[in-house]
Amino acid sequence: MPHKKHTLLQEFLKGIWKENPILISLLGLCPALAVTVSAENGLAMGLAATFVVVSSSIIVSILRKIIPPQVRIASFIVIIATFVTIADRFLAAYYPDISSNLGPFIPLIIVNCMILGRQEAFASKNNILRSFLDAVGVGIGFTLVLVVLGGVREILGSGTIFGIEIMWSSFHPWAVMILPPGAFLALGLMIGASNWLNELGEKK
Repeated sequence: MPHKKHTLLQEFLKGIWKENPILISLLGLCPALAVTVSAENGLAMGLAATFVVVSSSIIVSILRKIIPPQVRIASFIVIIATFVTIADRFLAAYYPDISSNLGPFIPLIIVNCMILGRQEAFASKNNILRSFLDAVGVGIGFTLVLVVLGGVREILGSGTIFGIEIMWSSFHPWAVMILPPGAFLALGLMIGASNWLNELGEKK
């Protein structure tokens, strides 16, 4: 029986939840764990990755019938690297503090398995519109998780959200939340919660 193709809306929505790159596919975990000491860092990394995955998917989809199969991965990496360089230089020029906070993790988007995976699994096999919608959905899903993860760690670890003090004066920040163990703990709980919600949805 032939595989039923997603509608355009399903193509967009699947990356936000059902095929979320972090919560479901467990891709792109390095930046998720490393940069999410604040919601602002999570948002910046998410937007940079979204720009790269959307731009790369469009170009790969356009060139999919031209790129020889033997060099497709190398070609994808060159395309991705081009847009990563644009994002990196943009942040360095206009948002130097954020660029400094994210450190080497912006350049490392080049080898982010989430982005390369979308090129290999989807953009190289589908038209521009579907590739665009798929990439936007995946980018939004990735960004949302980073912002929520960064927000939780920032609130508990610093008592702020986007740098704004929100906790009561007697609150003692949990220093562990802005350290690597806090990242693993928070992300593990988020993944567990998403699995639980998916199981509930399947039972209904």
